[in-house]
Amino acid sequence: MSGIRMGTSSGRWVLSATVLGSGIVGIDATVVNVALPTVGRDLGTDFAALQWIVTGYTLTLASFILLGGSLGDRFGLRRVFLVGVAWFAAASLLCGLAPDAGLLIGARALQGIGGALLTPGSLAILQATFSGEDRARAIGAWSGLGGVATAIGPFLGGWLVEAVSWRWVFLINVPVAVVVAWITLKHVPESHDTDVSGRLDVAGAVLGASALAGTTYALIEAPAQGMGAPAVLGAGIVGLAAAAAFLLVEARISHPMLPPAIFRNRQFSAANAVTFLIYAVFGGVFFLLVVHLQVVAGFSPLASGTAMLPITALMLVLSPYAGAFGARVGPRIPMALGPLICAGALLLMLRIGPEASYPADVLPPVIVLGLGLSLLVAPLTSTALSAVPERQAGLASGVNNAVARAAGLLAIAVLPSAAGLTGDAYNDPEAFSAGFGTACGIGAVVLVLGGVLAAVTIRNPAAPEADHPTHCAVDGTPAAPGALHQAHDGKGGRART
Repeated sequence: MSGIRMGTSSGRWVLSATVLGSGIVGIDATVVNVALPTVGRDLGTDFAALQWIVTGYTLTLASFILLGGSLGDRFGLRRVFLVGVAWFAAASLLCGLAPDAGLLIGARALQGIGGALLTPGSLAILQATFSGEDRARAIGAWSGLGGVATAIGPFLGGWLVEAVSWRWVFLINVPVAVVVAWITLKHVPESHDTDVSGRLDVAGAVLGASALAGTTYALIEAPAQGMGAPAVLGAGIVGLAAAAAFLLVEARISHPMLPPAIFRNRQFSAANAVTFLIYAVFGGVFFLLVVHLQVVAGFSPLASGTAMLPITALMLVLSPYAGAFGARVGPRIPMALGPLICAGALLLMLRIGPEASYPADVLPPVIVLGLGLSLLVAPLTSTALSAVPERQAGLASGVNNAVARAAGLLAIAVLPSAAGLTGDAYNDPEAFSAGFGTACGIGAVVLVLGGVLAAVTIRNPAAPEADHPTHCAVDGTPAAPGALHQAHDGKGGRART
C-alpha cells in the first residue's frame, strides 16, 4: 500500500510506531553504558563481563540486521516488525530480571536479535506506506528523531540508575513496546516485496555471526585466560574459519546477503574503510568514557550520561551545513579534517582526572568532538551511498551500517585490554585513569590514520547531498539516507504492495 501523507492522522500514527520501535533499539545500544559500574558492583562481575553486556547486544544486532530486512520483504514488513517488537520486549524483560551476569549477557544477545528484526522494517514501512512527495520528509523525521533517541540514551540511563534501579534501564522497554505493538496493529498497513526471489541467505547470516562471536570472545577473554588457553584459541580459530567460510559462501550463492562484487568499487571500499576506523574509535572510547567519568572523575550516573548531550545539539545544528559544504567542495576535505579534529578532542580528554570540572575539563573536548563529528558524518555517509549505482543504494546503506556496528563491537572487545583495563579495573580509579589515557592515545592515532586514509583514497568531485538529514548515533551507527530495508539485495526503489 502507498499513499499516506505526512501531517495526517494516519501519517502521524505510522511515524510514531516506527520512531518508537527503532528508538528503543538505538537507546539500548547506549543506555546501558552509564549503568555499567552499578551493574558490575551489584552482580559482582569483572570488566570482561561488562564488555560482554555491551557486545552481546551489538554482536547479534550487527550479524542479523541484513537478514531481518530479507525476512520483512518475504513475510510482510508489519508482521516481521511486530515479531521484532515482541521479541525485543521479552528479551528486555529477561534483562531486567536477570539474577547474574551470565543470564544478563544471554538476554542482551536475544535483545539484539529482536532489534535486527524490527530495525530494517521501521524504515521500510515508511518507504512502503508514504506517498512519493512525503517519503523523504518521513524518512528525514525518522532519521532525526532516531538520532536524538539514541543520543539521550546515556542521560535516560543515568536518571533511571539514580532514581530507581539499573534494571529499569531494560524494563522501561516493555511498556514502550506494548504501545508500539498496539499502534502497529491498529494503524500500520501490511506491505511486502512483490519482486523478491531466491533463497534466504541463512548460511551467510550464521557464518557472519559465528565469525564475529568467535573473534570477540577471543579478544575479550585473552587477557584473563591467556592467548594459549584452549577456549581462547578455539574461539579464535572458529572465528577465522567462519569468516573464511562466509566469504566463500557469499561469493558462490546466487542471492548473497553481502555481495562481494560491491567492494570492487574503490570509492565505496575506501568510504567503508574510513567508516571502520572512525566508528571503531567512537565505539571503544564512548564505552570507556562514561565509566571513566564515574570511576575517576566522581560524576554521578546522571551527570556522566548528560555529559555528551552537547555533541547531539551541535550535530543537529551543524550537520546540514556540513553536508552542503561536502557537496560543494567534495567529500575528501571534510572526511580528512573531521577525524583530525576528533583526534584533538581525544587528546583534550586526557585532562579529565579526579575531581574534574565539567565546564573546564569535560565540556571543551566534548565541543571539539561535536564539531569534528558534524564535519565528518554527513559527507562520509553520502560518499558511501553515492559511490554505487542508485539501484544499489539500499545495499550500500546496509553494508555501511553493518561495518560501523562491527567496528564498534570489535573495538569494545580489544581497546580495554590494549589499554590495560581488565579484571576489577572499573573499581580502581588510578588504574582506570591510566588505562583511559592510553585508550585516548590509541584512539587519536587511529583517527589520524582515518583522516590520512580519507585524504589519500577518497575521490572528488563532490558527493550528492542527502535528501534528508543524517546523524551519527553514539553507538557507532551512521544513519544513511536511503532505504535500509533494501540492504540485503540492493534493489532500490522497488514497489511494495
